[in-house]
Amino acid sequence: MFQKDFSISTSGQGLIEITNQIEEIVAQSSTDQGLCNVFIKHTSASLLIQENASPDVLTDLNNFFKQLVPESGSYLHSIEGPDDMPAHIKNALTDTSLLIPVKNGRLDIGTWQGIFLFEHRHSKFKREVNVSIFN
Repeated sequence: MFQKDFSISTSGQGLIEITNQIEEIVAQSSTDQGLCNVFIKHTSASLLIQENASPDVLTDLNNFFKQLVPESGSYLHSIEGPDDMPAHIKNALTDTSLLIPVKNGRLDIGTWQGIFLFEHRHSKFKREVNVSIFN
C-alpha cells in the first residue's frame, strides 16, 4: 500500500478538479494495477467523479444542490453560520470517499471524467485529502 495526503485551498462554494493531484500520487506509488481510494477529511465538503469537459455541468450541479438544500431552512445547527448545516446535508448526499481502479499505472477513468472536490461552504478553507493506493 502507498498513502499520501495533500491539501486544497478553496475559495467558496463550487467544484475544484483534483484529478491531476491524484494522478501524480498514483504515479509516485509505482502501482501498475490496483485500487485508488480518495478520502476527504471533512464534513462540509465532498468528492465527486463528474464530467470535466463542460464547465456548465459544474455550475448546474452547484446550482442544483443550492436549490435542493437551501440555506434558508430552519436548521437547529447554525452556530457556524447559515451555510454550515446545508453543507453537512450536501456532504451526506454525496461522497466522502471514492474507489477508482488503477490500470497500467494510471487512474482508469473515462475520457470525460474528472475527480472533483465539492466545497459546500462560502468561506475559504484548506481541505485535506488522503489518497491510498492498494496493489
